[in-house]
Amino acid sequence: MASVMQIFLGKRLTPEEQIKKWRQTVRVQEREIDKNMRAIDAEEMKAKRVLKQAAKRNDTASCKILAKEIVRSRKAKDRMYTSKAQLGSLVMCMQHQLATMKIAGTLQKSTDVMKIVNNLVKLPEISATMQEMGAEMMKAGIIEEMMTDAIEMGDEEGIEEEAEDEVNKVLFELTDGLLGEAPGVGADLQHQKEQPEAQEENLDDMASRLAALRA
Repeated sequence: MASVMQIFLGKRLTPEEQIKKWRQTVRVQEREIDKNMRAIDAEEMKAKRVLKQAAKRNDTASCKILAKEIVRSRKAKDRMYTSKAQLGSLVMCMQHQLATMKIAGTLQKSTDVMKIVNNLVKLPEISATMQEMGAEMMKAGIIEEMMTDAIEMGDEEGIEEEAEDEVNKVLFELTDGLLGEAPGVGADLQHQKEQPEAQEENLDDMASRLAALRA
């Protein structure tokens, strides 16, 4: 009868097996974050190239659009780096749980694990997986509660107020100081000979791709 119930309900994992499963899940999430960061890096490189092309044409409006997308992408990567560090801390906590279980015989409640999981649940890139893992940890008795209503969807609302200086820094950085300072400095670009482009990338498409990667 027990074997029949296991078929329908699934095999009940031992604490060791459960921790191993969680660690594997964390590793998968770390690889996914690495993949997302590489994709953002690739799109950012394209955006930088197109921005420099726009600067040669003295197209300040396009430069600002691309610079703003680069700023947002860098902020998204910063969040991903933070999440990777927290995932690493979670693995260390699990290893501690495994060592403690060998002595106590059971998994122990951990406020550290609860804090880390609640922080990771806020990150859009891994929120769904962390909510599922958190629910499993609640059943296992490791954590007591989990936040599910405070997911951070990025910094889009505050970007206008706080990013103007950062946008100017990106413009200054990528145009060797020709943009990002005085409004009329773009006139200094007119002496440069414009190079014909075989096919310029659509700014809206590029912005959409960067936004999709950040999500």
